[in-house]
Amino acid sequence: MFDVLIIGGGASGMSCALVLGSAKKQEFAKNKQIGIILHQKTSHLQNALFNNVLGLTPGTTGESILENGMHQLASLYPHVKQIEHEKVCEIVKAENGFLVKTNKAEYNSKIVVVAVGYTNLITIEGLEKYIEPHPRAKAEKNRIWLKNTDHKIEENLYVTGTLAGWRSQFAIACGSGTQVATDILTLWNNGEHVKIHDKI
Repeated sequence: MFDVLIIGGGASGMSCALVLGSAKKQEFAKNKQIGIILHQKTSHLQNALFNNVLGLTPGTTGESILENGMHQLASLYPHVKQIEHEKVCEIVKAENGFLVKTNKAEYNSKIVVVAVGYTNLITIEGLEKYIEPHPRAKAEKNRIWLKNTDHKIEENLYVTGTLAGWRSQFAIACGSGTQVATDILTLWNNGEHVKIHDKI
């Protein structure tokens, strides 16, 4: 049983995982089971080039960020389980959270974060009733979002990044994933607001 399972290894999903992982020393988070299913093949980062993002060296590629992000997560927060080479097929509401079915396995999680792209090719069963046209994309692109309020689709089911209705900008997607992570940490901390910062 995961306490939180993130679906998607792009900008928002990896950012969410990094922030959740970084809270491991906090009493309310130290025993939490965190996982991420690393959907990356269809990430918009695969062909991205960054020249206008604060802190990134101009010319940084999205492909390198995807690869380095996995190493960063594994190196700094190895307690976050990375699940590779699996595709999520269905999310089912269960008694104590959700059952997440992939093409290879099934996982139970109290909280699920959906962090995949915003194309209308989404194939995860169980999300159909939340799909609507994207509010911040050109209609002819047929982009979608999962209807939500402040990233929450329903109790313990969250969405991040472009699929949450945000524009397709790297910094926005990262911030969206980080926001969801701090919301989950706040939930674990009995509603007391949480921010996780490292200091020199």
